[in-house]
Formats: sequence, C-alpha cells, structure tokens
Amino acid sequence: MLVDSRRGLVVSGVLLAGAGLVGLLVVSPATAPAVQAVDDEVWRWAGSLRSDGTTSVAVALSWIGSASVNWALRAVAMVLLAWRRHWLRLAAFALAVLTSELFIGPVKAATDRPRPPGALIETTAASFPSGHAIATAVTALGLVLVFAPPGPSRWWWEVHAVQFTAVMALSRVYLRAHWLSDTLAGALLGAGLALGWPALLMALRHRRDPTASTR
Repeated sequence: MLVDSRRGLVVSGVLLAGAGLVGLLVVSPATAPAVQAVDDEVWRWAGSLRSDGTTSVAVALSWIGSASVNWALRAVAMVLLAWRRHWLRLAAFALAVLTSELFIGPVKAATDRPRPPGALIETTAASFPSGHAIATAVTALGLVLVFAPPGPSRWWWEVHAVQFTAVMALSRVYLRAHWLSDTLAGALLGAGLALGWPALLMALRHRRDPTASTR
C-alpha cells in the first residue's frame, strides 16, 4: 500500500497532532476567543458569497458526504477487497473507518460546541468536529491508498482526494453547518487515520516477516 511505512507513520502522526492541536485551541479558555473570532470572520465572509447556484452545489456535496453515501461506498470497497483477498488493505481501510466513526460522537459530546447560526440545512448534534470532513477524508484518501498502486497515478488521485476533502469542508462552512475550525480538525483527523492504519499494519507486517505480501 505504501512505499515507505515509516514515513507514512510520521505524516499520519503530524496530521493527528494537528487535529488535536486545533481541538485544544477550540476548547482552551485562553485560545477559544481568538479561534472563534477567526471562525466568525469566515462565517460572515461565507454568508456574503451566497447564491442559489452555490447553495445548490453545497447542498449536493452535503448529500454526497452523508452517511448513506459514504457507507455505501465503503461497503462496496470492503466487499471488493475481500473478493480480491487483499486482507491487509481490507483491515487498514476497515480500521480507519471504524476508528473515525468512534471518534465523532464522543468528541462532539465532550466539546459540545454550538453550531453556527443561520444554517442553510438541517443539522444535528454538536458542531466540533465536522463529521462530513472526517468521513470524506477517510473514505476518499482511504480508497486511494488501498486501490491505487504507488506511483505517479496514485499521486494524482491523492491530490484529487485532498482537493475533494477541502471542497467538502468549505461547503460545510458555506452552508453554516460548521465553523471553519470544525472542518479543519475533521479533515486532519480523517486524513491521519486513513494514512496511519495502512502505515501501522505494513510496519507490523514487515517487522514480523520482511518478505510478506502487503495484500
């Protein structure tokens, strides 16, 4: 799955640490006002861009990033990986999905951050972190890592997966469903898990048997 599992672990650690740092900045009394000030400015700027066409696109992205669509894609991917007997890839993707889902509820409950006012779509639960951003990062990046072979073509798909995650995150801000910091933390967390599990499982496999298949 990865050319260098050690580098993958380092990058994953940086991404996860970034998500944790954003979370600390959001909840810490010393930094929360500054973070909220930035979020408020972005919230106002996003409101100034409102148009029927942009809203329609953002609402469509909200549906694409919904649980029903994400879980359908994930299920198809897992069945295909199992059919191909790519057990290591299946385990990495499944663990990334599982841990990401386990993070969302408890972190939302712990932070209990209110949603932005004036949401253009129906929202539930607390605002931090963005479940859409987490799920999109895990699914998009995870699918690239377990299906695309290493090389220039994978790099192209990785770039597009990151771009799609960024667009999804910004669409949540535009819809006033989340603050910017919610989506930033979610994207970092999802990307870190999507990369971290393949890197960890490959490192463990290679330590136990350097000649073992990465399937």
